Amino acid sequence: MSDLSTLKLFATQPHPCSYLDGQEATTVFVDPEANIDPLLYTQLSQLGFRRSGAHLYRPQCLRCQACVSCRIPVKLFTPNRTQRRCLQHNRDLSLHIAANINTLEHYNLYSRYIESRHQDGDMYPPTEDQYKAFLTSEWGITQFIEFGLDGRLIGVSVCDQLGDGLSAVYTFYDANEEHRSLGKFAILAQIEKAKDLGLDYLYLGYWIKECEKMNYKIQYRPLELLVNRRWMRLN
Repeated sequence: MSDLSTLKLFATQPHPCSYLDGQEATTVFVDPEANIDPLLYTQLSQLGFRRSGAHLYRPQCLRCQACVSCRIPVKLFTPNRTQRRCLQHNRDLSLHIAANINTLEHYNLYSRYIESRHQDGDMYPPTEDQYKAFLTSEWGITQFIEFGLDGRLIGVSVCDQLGDGLSAVYTFYDANEEHRSLGKFAILAQIEKAKDLGLDYLYLGYWIKECEKMNYKIQYRPLELLVNRRWMRLN
């Protein structure tokens, strides 16, 4: 089994940043041949790595440090007024943990979400192969939280279970239910799931101060940011 001391990393060539105009990005990937287990995955997450499909990566840009890893200490989290309203508005939803998301119903929901919300992104146009490769891995312990309304699937939140927390991978939902703020609700649901499992954190990926679409992440307090390889808390 691989460990941190022997792990090989590979860096991409600089390429246009997906989040900040005029910036170049460099991404570091863990050796795809490495044997990843839950302990190593947890250690890498604590160092700011993220999973996309079977790959673990981290930004490592030469001239920019805007991408900051963030996580919520779930046992200290208290919802604010807006988040309490979101929970109240979605009290009619049923939550269920699915063993997998390999059904046509799941894929169709994902496909409609990408086509309606992310036609400018890397995942457009959606395909079944890309869907499975992006959201699942052979070595991760992945949780699929389904949101149901009157027997109808309206959302899925995908997260990985680590040794110290959950790592939010992706959430997709029915765009016709946008008034429910299901993206916000998904984070609140994952916080509760982490608490139920006795875990300490919900890892939210990267926050970029100058990127408006990431502003929602700092609404969850307290929040911890990985700065100079140390987790610093914002209350």
